[in-house]
Amino acid sequence: MKILFKNARILTMKDENIIFANLVVKDNRIAYIGKDYSKYAPFDREIECNGNLLMPGFKNAHAHSAMVFLRGKADDVPLQEWLFDVVFPHEANLQPKDVYYLNKVAYLEYLTSGITAVFDHYFYPSEMARASEEFGMRSTFLVMPDETKYPMQYISDVYHKYNDNKDSLVRVRIGFHAEYTADDATFDRAMRIVEELKSPFFTHISETEKEVRECIERHGMEPAKYIYEKGLFKYGGGAYHCVHFTDEEARIFKENGLYVVTCPCSNAKLASGVAPLMKYYGMGMNIAMGTDGPASNNGLDMFKEMYLAASLNKLECKDAKAIPAFEFLKMATVNSAKAMGLDEADVLEEGKLADIIMIDLTQPNMQPLNNIVTNLVYSGNKQNVVLTMIDGKILYENGKFFLKENLEDIYRNAQIVTDRLERDTKNKK
Repeated sequence: MKILFKNARILTMKDENIIFANLVVKDNRIAYIGKDYSKYAPFDREIECNGNLLMPGFKNAHAHSAMVFLRGKADDVPLQEWLFDVVFPHEANLQPKDVYYLNKVAYLEYLTSGITAVFDHYFYPSEMARASEEFGMRSTFLVMPDETKYPMQYISDVYHKYNDNKDSLVRVRIGFHAEYTADDATFDRAMRIVEELKSPFFTHISETEKEVRECIERHGMEPAKYIYEKGLFKYGGGAYHCVHFTDEEARIFKENGLYVVTCPCSNAKLASGVAPLMKYYGMGMNIAMGTDGPASNNGLDMFKEMYLAASLNKLECKDAKAIPAFEFLKMATVNSAKAMGLDEADVLEEGKLADIIMIDLTQPNMQPLNNIVTNLVYSGNKQNVVLTMIDGKILYENGKFFLKENLEDIYRNAQIVTDRLERDTKNKK
C-alpha cells in the first residue's frame, strides 16, 4: 500500500522548522519526504493536503484507558478519596474481557485527538494487547508483578512475546501502581523481574504531598529515592506525575536518564499540585506528557495537556518566557515516544514508522499563520485533527472512523460492562 500526501507543510519534530514538501508512505513506513515523488508512483491513494500540516502523532505517555467506565463517577473529590472510596471498589469487580471492551472507547478518543500511541497502565495485559492489535492502536503497557494475577513466568512470556516482535503494535514494560500500594512481596517480585528482563520500570511517584509524607514515615525517605535505592530504576524507566520532588530526587532522575511524565490536567483537577517543569527543564531532565485516565482527567486530549502545562508553569514561575512552546510539543511527541520505547515513531523521517496526523490550518483558531508551533500549543484543539494514521493505516479522517468493527458495537459493549460494574459494586456494599 502506497499513499502520497501532496503539498503539505511538514513539521518533522527533529527541529521546529516547517518545510513544504510531499510525503510518501509505503506499507507502514515513511518512504520519502521531498519535492519529487515521481519514482514512487503509482500510488494506491493520493491525498491533497492543500498546505495543511503533517506532524508525528501525539504519544500519550501515561493513561489508564479502560477507566472510561468511571468517567464522571468520581468527580470533585481529592485523590485518596477518589482512589479508595470509588476506584478500587469498582476495580475489584473487573473481569479480563472488560478491559478489552473498555479500551476501545478510549482508543476512539485518542484518534480524534491525534494520539497515535498510548502508555497504558492497567490490569489484564493480554486483553489490553488484544484490543490494541485488533483496533490498530500502538501501545506500550505495564505488566505489574502481582503474583495472584500474573505469575513470574507469565510476565516473562508476555514481555518477550511483544518486545521480541519488531512488527507488533505492542511494547511491554514492568511497573506497579505506587509505593504506597505495593507491599514488600510486590517490591521483591518487581526487583527480580526487572533484573531478569533488564526492563525499564515505571510507577506513580510523588503525586500528592500526603503520599510523600507517608513514605517518609514508613521508610525515612521520599518515594523516588526509596524506589531508586531498591534498584528498580537500574535499567531506566521513569515515573508518572512527579509533582513533589525534592532536589535530590530530581538529581537522581537527571543523572540516571529517567523520565518524568507530567499529567497537568489530572493533577490540577485532583488538586494534587503543579509539577515544577521549569526546574526539570532547566536541569536537562527528560520530560514526557500524558493525560492520565479518563476517570481523573476526564478528557484524553494532548492539546489541553500542552496548554495547561505551559500556562501553569508560567504562572508558577511568574515568567511568561518559561519553557518555549516547542518544548511542550516535544514532550507530547518525541519525548513521550522515547519514554515508551518507540524510537521508530518519534519523528517524521524516511524509514520511520508512519504514525502521522494532519492538522487543519484553515480553522479560525489557526489563523493567521504567524507561528504554527505556538498556535498548536496555545490555540490548537482536537477540532484541528483531520486525519490520524497509525502504522501506515488511516483510522480517522474528516470526522469518520475506519475500523474493523462497528462503532455502535464498541459503545454498546462498553456500556454493558459499565452497567454491570456499577451494579456489582453496589451489591457488595
